[in-house]
Amino acid sequence: MKEYELIWEIFNKCPRNQMRDVFVEELELDDPEEYIKNKFKGKEVSYEKTVLEDGTIIFDITTSQIKQRCSFTEI
Repeated sequence: MKEYELIWEIFNKCPRNQMRDVFVEELELDDPEEYIKNKFKGKEVSYEKTVLEDGTIIFDITTSQIKQRCSFTEI
């Protein structure tokens, strides 16, 4: 297992409110993608996975017409 810092952002749909909810936690995971699949299990969800040069794994997620982003950085 690897240890990751997860930053989970939920983007606000209101046009005049550009703030977003941001949650930060540390997790021990074998596979961040499996974590995403389990987190949104049972919901209609689509996502795009991007791996940055520094190894950060980013999932841009859409569920219930709400955009979210989960960024996993290995600690």
